[in-house]
Formats: sequence, structure tokens, C-alpha cells
Amino acid sequence: MRDACDRVLVASTPAAPADPKVLIVDDHELTRTLLRSILRGNSYQIVGEARNGVGALELAERLRPDIICMDLSMPEMDGLEALQAIKTMYPQIVVVMVTGTASVDNVREAIQSGASGFIIKPFKVGKVLDTLRLAWPAAGRTVASAGNASGDESRAGTDPT
Repeated sequence: MRDACDRVLVASTPAAPADPKVLIVDDHELTRTLLRSILRGNSYQIVGEARNGVGALELAERLRPDIICMDLSMPEMDGLEALQAIKTMYPQIVVVMVTGTASVDNVREAIQSGASGFIIKPFKVGKVLDTLRLAWPAAGRTVASAGNASGDESRAGTDPT
């Protein structure tokens, strides 16, 4: 059954052809909103959003994003199961896991399954951008001139680091 929140987003202004296409997957609307805001302001094209792994698989097939930012813990199909399926079908898609409950075992299993990075909630803007830049090297070339990306101390959450 199609998740009511899964959606394809149409940009209000056309993205540059080289802007990385990102799919955001998280069961918490606030996290999706924060990530959307951070990435849109830094030369990433948000092409869709999903609330669980089932929606992520559907949208990954339909949209073929360059990057998927995906929560680890979600209903119906968790992020790890979705990660494994996505990397099997679309190994070229970079998947960055987003989680508030990272354990050594979770990180190890996700990396072994093909995750390219981790964003720990709550997160800072600079950490999100740095993680994506490292996970998808082409993104570093595309968004390097996007302004205050790596030195930005603006906060999205309350990460003390």
C-alpha cells in the first residue's frame, strides 16, 4: 500500500543540471522538513520524500536519486532493510543513514550493507553538509561554492558537538 506521505517534489525554481538529486526518508516530519531546508539551501535538489522503507524503495525506483538520506528506525520497513534492498537494486545510489540511536552494531551493519555515511540526530547544518559531501564526492565539486557549507555553525537540533 502506498504511503500517504510518499511524494515527488517539484522544485519551485529549476535546479542546475549538476545539483545532486536527494530522496529524504524519515518517519518524522520535522526531520524531513529540517533536511529539506538544509539541502535546498545548499545546491541539492530534493526530488522526493518517504516515511518508511517501503516508500523509499518505490521512490528510488521511480526517481533514481543520486543520494538517499534515510532514517535507520522506521515502521513497516526499517532503514537497514531498505538500505540492503536499494544497494542490491541500485548500487550507484549513495545512501546516508540518519539516526538518533546509533550503536556500534547498527553502524557496522549499515556500513557493511553499503551505507556511505551517518548523520546523528539531533544534527548541525555543517555536519549534514560535510557528511553528504564526503559520501558523494561529486557533491563536493557541485556544492563547494554554495557558501558557508563546511563552516556553518547554524544548528538544526541541539547537537552539543
